[in-house]
Amino acid sequence: MKLINPDRPLDAAGRAEIVALVERQRAASGLLMTAINYMGGQVEDALKVLPKGFRDQIDAAARAALAQSYGLAQKSRQGGLGRATASERVNRVLGTISGALGGLGGIGTALAELPVATTLIFRAVQGVAEAHGEDLSDPEIRAQCLMVFGAGGPGSGDDGIDTSFFGARLGITGPALNSLIARVAPRFAAVLSQKLAAQAVPILGAAAGAGTNYAFVGYYTEMAHVHFGLRRLTQSYDEAGVIEEFHRVLGQKRLGKKSA
Repeated sequence: MKLINPDRPLDAAGRAEIVALVERQRAASGLLMTAINYMGGQVEDALKVLPKGFRDQIDAAARAALAQSYGLAQKSRQGGLGRATASERVNRVLGTISGALGGLGGIGTALAELPVATTLIFRAVQGVAEAHGEDLSDPEIRAQCLMVFGAGGPGSGDDGIDTSFFGARLGITGPALNSLIARVAPRFAAVLSQKLAAQAVPILGAAAGAGTNYAFVGYYTEMAHVHFGLRRLTQSYDEAGVIEEFHRVLGQKRLGKKSA
């Protein structure tokens, strides 16, 4: 992405865009995600009694999916059919179907379905990146898409978008890519644990899987809009000023104050 004026101080237009991005992030954690978090909480005991090795499997599955799914998602968006099915709405529908199938057999099939769900989320995130003028073949943009998965999830107690990533400006290859995945994977795995908790009961887990996937694809799509919106602003204005203002407005919204 071309730098317009990276030292330019924030003006009224830039501040207004930041307010809109904060509102978008907050809206992403809406009623559907709250309901899914509640559903997952009701069956968390099913995960607690499982051996520790299973939790390690979730972490390993998250790392493997993040490493492999980007290329699969990119390929799936190519060609006439790929382009025709690359919209945000279609990705949510496909995620819903995938989640329903994954939940039919409870934890076992849900764990096997995680790479599919991750690929569909990557498809949606890539679509947002393209809409912001990014080149998906650029290793830097692969890194930026991975960063979206570090957003955690609603109810996780974090700030959503991890703005500490913005200053990295990584050209991702080899060890650097593995390092980024190692940083992002635990936060993504924590979200996946909620999904698996909701899908713990066979058959009934199909409905939970459909709902969680629908919500997660939507959530990470919205987080991608926030991430790449902030990225665009840091290309046009002073980066530190953009990040500071984002956290200031986010903090005010949490306290129920109006932004200045």
